[in-house]
Amino acid sequence: MSAQVASRCCPTSKTYHDRKRAENKTHKQAVIALVRRRLNVLWALIRDGRTFEITPPPNPVTLG
Repeated sequence: MSAQVASRCCPTSKTYHDRKRAENKTHKQAVIALVRRRLNVLWALIRDGRTFEITPPPNPVTLG
């Protein structure tokens, strides 16, 4: 239910859902993809011990 509501209310999730629909996915497939994406974000937050923020954290500087 969270992903379904987010696909209508959250601009980022709506964009992702619309992109999946443009890839000829059904509504159900697009919502499942959004669920998977949201779970990946949740797992990363738990793994890193962080809280959710709208802006992503800065990228680490790579040595090159």
